[in-house]
Amino acid sequence: MKRFEDKVALVTGAGSGIGKATAERLAEEGARVACVDVRQDAVEKTAQKLGGDAIALVCDVADPTAVGATIAAAVERFGKLNVLCNIAGILRSDHTHQLALEDWNRILAVNLTGTFLVCKAALPHLLQKKGNNIVNTSSTAALGSHPWMAAYAASKGGILSFTKTLAIEYVKHGLRANCVCPGGITTPLHGQFSLPDGADPELLRGAMPLVPYVGPEHAASTIAFLASDDARYMTGTEIRVDGGALS
Repeated sequence: MKRFEDKVALVTGAGSGIGKATAERLAEEGARVACVDVRQDAVEKTAQKLGGDAIALVCDVADPTAVGATIAAAVERFGKLNVLCNIAGILRSDHTHQLALEDWNRILAVNLTGTFLVCKAALPHLLQKKGNNIVNTSSTAALGSHPWMAAYAASKGGILSFTKTLAIEYVKHGLRANCVCPGGITTPLHGQFSLPDGADPELLRGAMPLVPYVGPEHAASTIAFLASDDARYMTGTEIRVDGGALS
């Protein structure tokens, strides 16, 4: 399939995991991709793998100045922006009564505020033409009960609500906004999760997929669907990619 021929996509978190898999999937389907990540080596490797017109841009999505410069650089390079995929994110686990305010603030800054900042900077370009769209990355943590991830769950719940606001606010401008809610996806971010001291692993049972964990390409395929014209009648919605964990 070549659903993204003559389209330009910007993907945050493109250095690894779901972001990298999404950049690869969109490029395979014909998109010119601006790969964005805070880690220079990782994002350059992604862009090099894609070849063609792909570019690597280094950006901390929590930094409004860096975000503005990144969006401007992508539009200057490609002349337009059609698809925005916000995938950059961080997480940590803590007993909530031990969660430091600085850690809470950093997770909200990257996951939620970062999504807002990138959308805000990209919207004037996305609104240039009807049919453009945004796909944000929430999580099953926004829909179910995930212990020890208060900041992460709050940030992902905020992304879900923010996306619905974008969808209704800009629907008559011809802009779509949707969310993907992954769970049970094997990524470097998932690999960072560990139980805090004294945590009961049984409390995680309700968040576990009913089938074996899968790779990030399974989330990327859903993101590509939402970003494509195949989903042109969908906006303001979320799709779980969680192996039935919350079924």
